[in-house]
Amino acid sequence: MRVYETVIYASDVAATAAFYEEVLGLRPLREPNELSAVFRLDDGGVLLLFDPAGSEVPGRIVPSHGARGPGHIAFSVEPDSLGALAERLLQRGVEVEDEHTWPPGGRSLYLRDPAGNSVELVEGEVWPETGEPPRR
Repeated sequence: MRVYETVIYASDVAATAAFYEEVLGLRPLREPNELSAVFRLDDGGVLLLFDPAGSEVPGRIVPSHGARGPGHIAFSVEPDSLGALAERLLQRGVEVEDEHTWPPGGRSLYLRDPAGNSVELVEGEVWPETGEPPRR
């Protein structure tokens, strides 16, 4: 089993969609609208951006859902790419909130999207297969 799609929420879908396309380089599947934006990920999964006010309205084609406050999403990136990604973020004025090396040897960069969601870029493995999970 794998995650097919996941949703993060943003009241300004257009600005947040621009961040994921222009800063992180995700591929949109269609133009964003006032309710949503859709991106295809490299592994075939889908990232959805929804306006929480619109997605929680009952009677839509799918059951209503939503969340308030900042969420979190982590993207796995290519080996040895965090340095170049950090430079790209800096050039675009995006602050890296934290950089962390995990006991299994993986590394993470943490930043915020325009909606305030925590975005983690993960290089390598951060979760051990067995034993005590890392403190997050």
